[in-house]
Amino acid sequence: MASNATDYIKHHLTFWNSDPSAGFWSLHVDTFSISLLLGFIFAAVFAVVARRGSIEAPGRLQLFVEMIVEMVQTQVKEVFHGQSKMIAPLALTIFCWVFLMNFMDLFPVDLFPMAAQWIGHAFFGLEPHHVYFRVVPSADVNSTFAMSLSVLILIVGFSIKAKGLGGWGKELLTAPFHSSHPIGAIVLAPLNFAFQLVELAAKPISLSLRLFGNLYAGELIFILIALLPWGLQWVLGAPWAIFHILIITLQAFVFMMLTIVYLSLAVEAH
Repeated sequence: MASNATDYIKHHLTFWNSDPSAGFWSLHVDTFSISLLLGFIFAAVFAVVARRGSIEAPGRLQLFVEMIVEMVQTQVKEVFHGQSKMIAPLALTIFCWVFLMNFMDLFPVDLFPMAAQWIGHAFFGLEPHHVYFRVVPSADVNSTFAMSLSVLILIVGFSIKAKGLGGWGKELLTAPFHSSHPIGAIVLAPLNFAFQLVELAAKPISLSLRLFGNLYAGELIFILIALLPWGLQWVLGAPWAIFHILIITLQAFVFMMLTIVYLSLAVEAH
């Protein structure tokens, strides 16, 4: 429904806000709903495989799920040096959920927005150019930053659990610069605390922006390809989609691995 290329790109990069006038406090309904749906799909598939799994005659889906689980368990054993029953399920959830979010980028860019426009017009009387729907949750910085903040909370929680509240507080004031002299320790404490805050802040920012940047760029390239003539769309779109499969898988793997590394560092003494 766009009149020119600029309007077409802007429309595809606009989120469905629950209340545009609320500004910062508005909810991106499309990001939230798609993320929730993909989370349920992941949980349902793994639950079905777990309940119907067979040792004697495993099906293809069971073998595929077992391959993913084994891969995640191997990475956790090699990277995480503490003892926790939570790490492997957490890493599995992160990898599968983020991958499914990224995978939405492989659908035709006009498929879901046009379906949303048709539904909005047919059932709610909305004009098509007033209906927005983005289906790649990981291309929304709010989504990726929310996940990274969850990881930050886990980092703090694992640190306190492993070292105690006093031990964690002491580490904030005595690392990375140590001093055996009391006066030197007092002088270095503010500097150590500042460095610790920077390190804690850098972890969620790097996690969120890395995932968001790669998926936003991929989504934008697909939108630009969609502006080309139909024949060129297939010539350029197919190779990019094949290459993008590697990107979406790698980004899910990187997010998972960095989470494991950060949690491993959280339980280690410095």
